[in-house]
Amino acid sequence: MAKLFKNYINGKWKASASGGTFENVNPANQSEVLGRFQKSNKKDVNEAIAAAEEALPQWRATPAPKRGEILFKVAELLLQQKESLAQDMTREMGKIISETRGDVQEAIDLTYYTAGEGRRLLGETVPSELKNKFCMSVRMPVGIVSAITPWNFPIAIPSWKLVPALVCGNTVVIKPATDTPLSVVNFVKVCEQAGLPPGVLNLVTGSGSDVGTPMTEHEKVNLVSFTGSTDTGAVIASSCARNMKQYSLEMGGKNAIIVMDDADLELAVEGVIFGAFGTTGQRCTACSRVIVHKKIAKKFTEMLVARTKTLKLGDGLKPKTDVGPLVNESQRTKVDNYVQIGTNEGAKLLTGGKYATGKDCKNGSFYQPTIFADVAPKMRIAQEEIFGPVASVIRVKDYDEALAVANDTEFGLSSGICTTSLKYASHFKANAEAGMVMVNLPTAGVDYHVPFGGRKGSSYGSREQGRYAAEFYTTVKTAYTAP
Repeated sequence: MAKLFKNYINGKWKASASGGTFENVNPANQSEVLGRFQKSNKKDVNEAIAAAEEALPQWRATPAPKRGEILFKVAELLLQQKESLAQDMTREMGKIISETRGDVQEAIDLTYYTAGEGRRLLGETVPSELKNKFCMSVRMPVGIVSAITPWNFPIAIPSWKLVPALVCGNTVVIKPATDTPLSVVNFVKVCEQAGLPPGVLNLVTGSGSDVGTPMTEHEKVNLVSFTGSTDTGAVIASSCARNMKQYSLEMGGKNAIIVMDDADLELAVEGVIFGAFGTTGQRCTACSRVIVHKKIAKKFTEMLVARTKTLKLGDGLKPKTDVGPLVNESQRTKVDNYVQIGTNEGAKLLTGGKYATGKDCKNGSFYQPTIFADVAPKMRIAQEEIFGPVASVIRVKDYDEALAVANDTEFGLSSGICTTSLKYASHFKANAEAGMVMVNLPTAGVDYHVPFGGRKGSSYGSREQGRYAAEFYTTVKTAYTAP
């Protein structure tokens, strides 16, 4: 029988009050069950939040530099355990081992960096207009944080939320995605090994309705940090607004990369390949729209298709694998449905468009990397987030049309352009309606110490990472002193 994993509440590993469990399955080999996890309920959530409430006074009273020292130990342990964490992540999520190593490395880098924020939670002193009064502002913890994290970056994204929240003096309850609970369990174990006090960090596994909803609606929760779908984010926003909670939402994307007629085409092809098919297209920053100048559209598309056909699908633990499986069968069905939609809309299927069933793929949720051409900007495959290995090539007549098409979306997370023109690059950086803009780079991938987030339907609230995280997880207090 598969190993049983428990919730982590008040410093103890505990079974759910429900008595139920769910299985975590390897998407590259569906016969492999990685573990059984707690199918938790509202009672478990209430217990975790009560533990966070009890631990909050002592944790917030711990000097911020001391909190940072504990988080520094977390980074050290993550570094020591990097390979085992990456292998577990590949087994439960599917992306190739080089990417899961990068996922863990991002958490390592971010944790080292953010641990130092314990000595940089800066306020300010200002002269008061009142005579003989001393005026200052300080940053204080917000309180209890509910963190809800996705399955595509199952250690990196939890680190974005947990580490800043903790170093700022908050206590946290986290719910991982049901597809990737093992990676978050591993992360919490590292925090436990580093000496994080009981109750400061609590883990509850289970579904969004049984765990996520009570976590966001609980009256003792002061702040909600969510990464996931735009539809779920809208529900959370409504709940938090009604209950006057702070919240941050990182949601979907329909990111575009423009390829101009003066671009380095080989560089552009590699950027699109990584952006569209890295993590099997399961990134909110994935490049799913490729907007190509008509002068080089035929040549570029031929190069892109040829390069796509060289990609090797299979188990992400094998070093020669380029593309792993989708995270589950439901996601594979969704991708296939969108391929049928694109075909019915009149787009031209150039490669892919089918379940991958070769000897290395027969037991998993694999889908062929797919490219459509003759895509119109208003087609559903050019407007709706597919979250899979599907790229749509859209032909345009000039830069102005390319920019207009790139911005014509309800999302605004990441956007890119491939060009050797400083004029186009500068104008695009200023006018792309996205939170992150790339020139001659893939749409995916940002440093851990810069703000991550977007516009429109992609993000709401404070940016994650960098100094913006400390601003989100603290509240500013202004204090006066009279003699």
